Formats: sequence, C-alpha cells, structure tokens
Amino acid sequence: MPKKAEAPASFERSLQQLEEIVGRLESGELPLEEALNEFERGVQLARTGQQTLQAAEQRVQILLSDDKDAALAPFTPEND
Repeated sequence: MPKKAEAPASFERSLQQLEEIVGRLESGELPLEEALNEFERGVQLARTGQQTLQAAEQRVQILLSDDKDAALAPFTPEND
C-alpha cells in the first residue's frame, strides 16, 4: 500500500527526499509499480520545491526593489 503523502518539513528536507528518490529510480532495482509511485512522489516534491523557489525569488525582488516610495505590504504567496 502506498504511503500517504506528507508535507515535507522544509525545502532542504524536500530536496533530500527528491535526491533519495532519484537514487532509487536510477538503481533500476525497483518493481514497476513502486518505481511509478516513487516517480509520482518525486514530481510532487519537484513542483513544491519550484513553487518555494519562485516565492523566495519574488520576496528577494521585492526587497531589492529600487522604488523607495513603494508601499510595504505583507508577502502572501499564491497557493496553486
């Protein structure tokens, strides 16, 4: 039975999990169904990581903005 998908504790932990999945997939030793489950989890982790990186990039751009008169507002990431 596949494990229930859990939200990673942090970006770093998510990246570590993704690296572990890649290693297992590259080994070629997983049965097809298990490999597909691992691949699916890897895609989920990659998408979540990409969203995290995009949000961080947006925050950095806001902080480095040259517009000193720009109104400050709390950053609220979009949830897709």
